[in-house]
Amino acid sequence: MTAALHAEWTKLRTVAEVRWWLLAAAVLTAGLSAVAVAATHAAPRGGPDQDLDLTKLTLTGVHLGQLVVVLVAVTVMSGEYGTRMIQSTLTAVPRRWAVLAAKAAVVTALVSAAGAAGVLGSVLAGRAILARNGFATADGLRLPALTEGPTIRAAAGTVLYLVLVALLSLGVATMMREAAVAAGSVLALLYAFPLMVSAVSDPDWQRHLRQIGPMTAGLSIQATVGLDGLAIGPWPGLGVLGLWAAGALLAGVALLCLRDA
Repeated sequence: MTAALHAEWTKLRTVAEVRWWLLAAAVLTAGLSAVAVAATHAAPRGGPDQDLDLTKLTLTGVHLGQLVVVLVAVTVMSGEYGTRMIQSTLTAVPRRWAVLAAKAAVVTALVSAAGAAGVLGSVLAGRAILARNGFATADGLRLPALTEGPTIRAAAGTVLYLVLVALLSLGVATMMREAAVAAGSVLALLYAFPLMVSAVSDPDWQRHLRQIGPMTAGLSIQATVGLDGLAIGPWPGLGVLGLWAAGALLAGVALLCLRDA
């Protein structure tokens, strides 16, 4: 397993496009968050923004960052099929489950680093912009402190969300092999449930779809206000995304072991 980890780390470390994509994931996450926050201005006390989830607002950029994360994770596996390097990889590491496990470990480490940078940038920029846009008042800052439990949970949970999206993408790429098909399948899976929620009018069905959708359930981890009104709680919602990722990885390793390279 150590040899497999070293091999996967060496391969990814030498691929320039992966480094640029990870940098793009961090920059785009922070950038979109800053744009969303810049468009938000405070109303007077008791105004319509009284119940606005400001912490979640500062993490809006994850919607864009996750697209880059999908591409990175898909490339880790599908790129080897495209170049036929997968044959050399499986020859060097005959235990196929170890190959996928090593790729998953390396992807987790890289996406965690990029996600943490993007989330930190989002939170810091968001707080500065919101304070300038009227959320700093004479009787205190109308923003939760960075050290508050809900804020830490939302920020750390967003990093975990990106990691789980990456692992889901890796599993799908292992099943599909073709990069375009795998990336399209993951994006369709992520966005299908929000589209279905908007297409149905029954509140119960809307709630159930939000509870089982990988993106709708997973992003509940960002909520810090109005938790009683959520279709699913923050940690259970992230757990739903974790189940999707685990299912994709298990299906991927099964097919990897059963099929020819």
